[in-house]
Amino acid sequence: MKITSSCLVLAALLAQVHAETSLTIYNQNFGVVRDTVPLDLQQGVNQVRFADTTAHLEPDSVILRDPKSGVKLSILEQNYRADPISSGLLLNLNEGKEIEFFVRETNKPDRVVKGKIIRSGYVTHNQSAMQRYGNRYYQSQMAMAQGTSQPVIEVEGQLQFSLPGEPRFPALADDTILKPTLDWRIHTDKAAKLDAELCYVTGGMSWEADYNVVSPEKGDVMDLTGWVTIDNQCGKTFKDAKLQLIAGDVAKLQEDGNDYRYPASGAFAPAANKSAPAVTEKAFDEYHLYSLPLPTTLHDRETKQVEFVRAAGVKSQCLFIYDGVAIDQNRYRGWTYDNIRNDESYGTQSNPKVWVMREIKNSEDNKLGMPLPKGKVRFYRQDDDGKLQFVGEDVIDHTARDETLRLYTGNAFDLVGERKRTNIKVDSSNHWIDESFEIKVRNRKQDESVEIRVVEHLYRWTNWEIREPSNAFEKKDAQTIEFRIPLKPGEEKTLTYTVHYSW
Repeated sequence: MKITSSCLVLAALLAQVHAETSLTIYNQNFGVVRDTVPLDLQQGVNQVRFADTTAHLEPDSVILRDPKSGVKLSILEQNYRADPISSGLLLNLNEGKEIEFFVRETNKPDRVVKGKIIRSGYVTHNQSAMQRYGNRYYQSQMAMAQGTSQPVIEVEGQLQFSLPGEPRFPALADDTILKPTLDWRIHTDKAAKLDAELCYVTGGMSWEADYNVVSPEKGDVMDLTGWVTIDNQCGKTFKDAKLQLIAGDVAKLQEDGNDYRYPASGAFAPAANKSAPAVTEKAFDEYHLYSLPLPTTLHDRETKQVEFVRAAGVKSQCLFIYDGVAIDQNRYRGWTYDNIRNDESYGTQSNPKVWVMREIKNSEDNKLGMPLPKGKVRFYRQDDDGKLQFVGEDVIDHTARDETLRLYTGNAFDLVGERKRTNIKVDSSNHWIDESFEIKVRNRKQDESVEIRVVEHLYRWTNWEIREPSNAFEKKDAQTIEFRIPLKPGEEKTLTYTVHYSW
């Protein structure tokens, strides 16, 4: 097939002139980039270069199309080059050749020496292969590179493991690239000028949600602010781009067959300031699509934060939980009910700590009422001098509207629990066990009454009966019960119960 001389290179035009860029970022290190590429095509085969892609582009994800004018584009060949020119690459390209080195030394005149490049010490990083094969490829490349990363230069018949000076290279060839580049051979049946749409998947981009909660010196009414943190490590700066974020469990396959369903978060709600441009949300396919209100510039190696929710006067409840069983999960990993029943010491170790939990209703009545993306929640409380003090953090999962958040923020200093087994009877022939416990909880606060929720796990078998409980309890699930114990300042209380297992 003949390539006409009038359509050999459009690289300068494509590198400099293209319309708006938009991108959609997923929160597991990948995104979708959409660029507009102006094309001036002649009838027949055209050689086209686009020198403004990311350094982590997945070559087999590239789509180049003309959705508007209807010109039929046939891409005969596509080449992706992600190894821009550098001193190390030029040393690599000139291995076996003699070049000049400019030598500058203190108290000596500048001079030029000639040296033959025996080994450049440069390791090529194949970005597309890293995308395809992931960390295993990277690790194997690094293993092969060990011991060969030093250059070897022959100067006046002697070898040295360093550059003798600043290398001077011959002029660049016409096919040298300065940025990651896509090269196409495009066939069209007629001459046309058009704005083609370029779309591709790239690595090196991610986002996550974070929340800051501020409480006053006293009380549990708080203010909540949510941020989206966007991280761009893809090797490209996006100037004045339209930015969107995808939330949902998106399946992303690795080349080795592993199926990764990336949990990309729940929904956004606009900030409380109604006059300010707000993040908008809409359903898209089986996911949610969120759009930033204004174009934004996202620099390479930049972390950008955007506020997406602000709520004042959110009510919360502080809970004190005593879960008194201390179990070494590593020791008992994989144990069955039979193993547990046959080990009388299982579940007899005591945990003295009382947990501090925050419970928040995600409802409209509570100034929230929007799906909240998975993310870290940091709690601050104002002290008597008006200063904010950090008092704990936890992570929430994707939380739907009208669901309740329960977050662990630390252990109470002045609340103490103590748990011990007081009796056990085992009748293996008749298939039953009776096990008795005594639990003490103490409130060492001097001026505050509290309620401690004592949680007990019935771990030996699914059939059980509580006998002789000293306090009322609530069954939380098939193998968990909870006692609620009110305590005045300085008060200690003891609760007891026996559980009867049968199988």
